Amino acid sequence: MVALTQGTWIVIADGEKALFMENITDAEDPNLVVVSVEESDVPNARPSDRAGRRSDNGPNQKSAVEEPKWKSQAKSLFVQDVANLLNRKGLKGAYKRLVLVASPHVLGLLRRRLHSEVLRKVVAEVDKTLTNHPLNKVEQVLISRLKPAS
Repeated sequence: MVALTQGTWIVIADGEKALFMENITDAEDPNLVVVSVEESDVPNARPSDRAGRRSDNGPNQKSAVEEPKWKSQAKSLFVQDVANLLNRKGLKGAYKRLVLVASPHVLGLLRRRLHSEVLRKVVAEVDKTLTNHPLNKVEQVLISRLKPAS
């Protein structure tokens, strides 16, 4: 398994928020410090564009409604912005090791958009959405998923 050594960057992202953290201690007892937080400028949902069900003209009839395309496009653009930031920082040498934490879909989007040199710095991926979890919970999940190498 991968050790979460000192100086390792951890990026926790979803389609609307990204946390950039760094481990400032050793792999035995990681201490994650938030370096920056990026959030999407797009509002979460407009009342008229929500996915779900809507009433039809007939009595007691409802129809299913898909998630609007603008929302998925906004998520994709946000992931592109996160990848661009990681590329800029990684190519300048801001970090040597990187752990990506996101849903499988977002991980796939990130992987496709990262520069090949930055991809070589990725030491682990965790397919879990943790953007709204407290730091101590994030540390526990990372410790359990990324056991120190012996």
